[in-house]
Amino acid sequence: MAPAAASASASLAATAPHHALAPPRASVSVAAAGRNSGLSVSVGVRPVPGISVVNSQRRRMVAAAAATEMAPAARGEGGGKPFVDEMRAVAMRLHTKDQAREGEKEPQAPPVARWEPTVEGYLRFLVDSKLVFQTLEDIVDRAAVPWYFRTVMIAFAFKEIYTYLFKTRYQTGILNRMMFVFCYYKTVMFHYLCLSDAEFRNTGLERSEPLKKDLEWFTEQGHTIPEPTAAGTAYASYLEELSEKDPQAFICHFYNVYFAHTAGGRMIGKKVAEKILDKKELEFYKWEGTLSQLLQNVRTTLNQVASSWSREEKDHCLEETEKSFAYSGDLLRQIFT
Repeated sequence: MAPAAASASASLAATAPHHALAPPRASVSVAAAGRNSGLSVSVGVRPVPGISVVNSQRRRMVAAAAATEMAPAARGEGGGKPFVDEMRAVAMRLHTKDQAREGEKEPQAPPVARWEPTVEGYLRFLVDSKLVFQTLEDIVDRAAVPWYFRTVMIAFAFKEIYTYLFKTRYQTGILNRMMFVFCYYKTVMFHYLCLSDAEFRNTGLERSEPLKKDLEWFTEQGHTIPEPTAAGTAYASYLEELSEKDPQAFICHFYNVYFAHTAGGRMIGKKVAEKILDKKELEFYKWEGTLSQLLQNVRTTLNQVASSWSREEKDHCLEETEKSFAYSGDLLRQIFT
C-alpha cells in the first residue's frame, strides 16, 4: 500500500473569556474514502475559559502547519539515516564487484553475460518466483504479521506525536493550548488511518499476476509448465514461518525480494530474453505507474514500521540479509543449470 497522502482542511471557531485555565474538550471527525484518498479533518472545539483567541493570521499559519505535522520517528527520521538506507547498504555489500561498486563478495557463479540459459531452466525460475511472490502477497493480505494492525505501532506513534508536538510547539509557545489539542488530534487521526491498515498491500510491486500471465504465454507457445522446485517451496515455507514468529526477519526478505527484482532482476530478465526469447519483455518486468515512485512509497512505509524497533531489532533484521540472498540465489541458479 502506498502511504496515504494527507490533505487536511480545518475549520476552527472559538470564543473565550479570560478566566482560569481548564482542560479543553475537542470533538474530532475524520472522513476518508480510502487509503489512497485525501484525508479531511474537521475539528470543533468548545469555548474554554482561560484561552484567548489567536488572531486570524496566526490561526491560518498554525492550521497550515498542522496539515503536514508528523513526528520525526513516524517519518523514518529520528536523527539517523532512514532504516531502508541501512538495509540497502548491507545488501550492496553482499553483491560482487561486477554487480555493484560497493560489492564485497567473491563471485560464486559466472557473470550474467556468460550464462547459457535454457527455456526449461527459466521456466523453473519463473514458477518458483511466482510461488515466492504469491506467498508474500498472501501473508500481507491476511495480515499474518501481527504488528501490521493497531497494536504497538499505533501506541508508539501516538506517544511520539504527543512528545514532538508538546516539546517543539506547545512549550516553545508556537501553539497555545487549544491549537495544541487540535494539532495532536488531527495528527493522531492521520496516523491511525495510516497504521491501522496493512501497510504493504497493493503497493504496485506485486508480481504474482504478471507471472501468471507470463506462464500462460509460455503454455500458448507449447511449453509444459513445471511444478515448483524444492528451492521454491523451501523459501515459501520459510517466509510463512517468519511471518508468524519473526516480523523483523520477514521485513528483510520482503524488502530484498521486491527491491532486488526491480534492479538486478530486470537486468537478468533482459539478458535472458536476448538469448532465448528473441528479446521478448515478460510481464514480470513491467509495472503500472512510475516504478521509482512505487519504490519510494514502500521505502517510506518500511521506515515508518522500523521507527518503532529497538536497535537490537533493527540489527536482527539486517542480519537476515545474507539468508535472503541465499534463498534468492537458489532460485536464480535454476536459470542456467
